[in-house]
Amino acid sequence: MIAVIDYGMGNLHSVAKGFAKVGVEARVTSDPRAVVEADGVVLPGVGAFGDAMFNLRHLGMLDAIRRVVKEGRPLLGICLGMQLLFSESEEHGRHVGLHLIPGKVRRFQGDFKIPHMGWNDLTIRRPDHPLVDGVKNGDFVYFVHSYYADPQDPGVVVADTDYHVRVPAIVAKDHVMGMQFHPEKSSDIGLRMLRNFADLCGERVGQA
Repeated sequence: MIAVIDYGMGNLHSVAKGFAKVGVEARVTSDPRAVVEADGVVLPGVGAFGDAMFNLRHLGMLDAIRRVVKEGRPLLGICLGMQLLFSESEEHGRHVGLHLIPGKVRRFQGDFKIPHMGWNDLTIRRPDHPLVDGVKNGDFVYFVHSYYADPQDPGVVVADTDYHVRVPAIVAKDHVMGMQFHPEKSSDIGLRMLRNFADLCGERVGQA
């Protein structure tokens, strides 16, 4: 079973429905014990970085997430959830993140539309990564965000996109992975990547 962490940030059930479309059970939970017992864990989210870390801490999720990572089970952050994987964010001050992937979350700067909202094409940097199995350069996915990750090690970037700067769209460090876009809103390509994540978790997968 894949656990989708419910910490009061965003429409988490849409992620669970995305997994259901590919024949995978994903359970939305706010119970740290269910997270620790899961085959894989998804950390989604929409909203402010600082509020998200506060809620995770209040629910006792920080230790559960770190135990999942220590034991080598797959963890996937989506949108805000991906940003939380990094060391810190400059959103409304400085906020410490999970520090599972070293780096900083920065705000877009420039005379262009913020937030970045809409469909953008992917450039695959690590085509051998199982998360992008069946995904091609130029495939489009759906983004909504005002901040982007700036990893210390550019080697963690599996795929990126261009929005006036190169924006890491998919990152991975060992069993810790993140997608800045919303796979559950990204048509067949997004569902394919959810299915790929489920494969990494050892979940039985049906046909989309």
